Amino acid sequence: MHIFHDLNEWIRFRKTLSSELTLGFAPTMGNLHAGHASLFLASQQENSHTVASLFVNPTQFNQADDFKNYPRTLEADLEIMKNCGVDFCILPDEKSMYADQYKYQVLEKHLCQLMEGKHRPGHFNGVLTVVMKLFNLVKPQRAYFGEKDYQQYLLIEGMAKAFFMDIEIKACPTIRETSGLAFSSRNNRLNKEQKALAEEFATLFQQKDLTCEQIVAQLTAKEITVEYVEEHQGRRFAAVRIGEIRLIDNYLLG
Repeated sequence: MHIFHDLNEWIRFRKTLSSELTLGFAPTMGNLHAGHASLFLASQQENSHTVASLFVNPTQFNQADDFKNYPRTLEADLEIMKNCGVDFCILPDEKSMYADQYKYQVLEKHLCQLMEGKHRPGHFNGVLTVVMKLFNLVKPQRAYFGEKDYQQYLLIEGMAKAFFMDIEIKACPTIRETSGLAFSSRNNRLNKEQKALAEEFATLFQQKDLTCEQIVAQLTAKEITVEYVEEHQGRRFAAVRIGEIRLIDNYLLG
């Protein structure tokens, strides 16, 4: 696996790649797990080469402590990438990614107002902006995102269409632990008692025979803080807090 710390070095190298080759791309913020691995493997199966990026993007954190406490596990992350057949890894720093000091941003004015956007003001501005930058750097034919962040997937897919970007945006199934809890970098911050509560959340949330109101009531009774349980476009979405740890999930109804 070839690692690029310098964006100019990557840009020069990207120009040397044959136009006949296809690139699959999976952007990440590190602290990788089985969900990320599934993106790399999907890309490897469908493309000549797979590119991954690892950048903890400060502009998508609406709470400074959340950014500060985000787990950094670089050596383990690179090992996972290598084992999953990633060919090129881009490891930029904040200064190079935001040479404009975040003066230029990508905004969306509808879906960004709902669910995650409503509870995390500015979050999706940061996501869309950094993904646009990465798309322009990598120039992939396909980009891979997990369904666990389905609202994010919809926004990135919509952005690619709105700006006529010749990139196929691929959604990969949510990967879950044996308990049913969706893999997430935030799971590593849960203590034993919190992990048990998180697993109860996952089990209860996935009961399709319950209404959103019933799920909220039962989660609240377990002293799990519920931000929302809502249905949109045939899917059910949820965000909860267990202690200081925020977890999200969603699934297809019907």
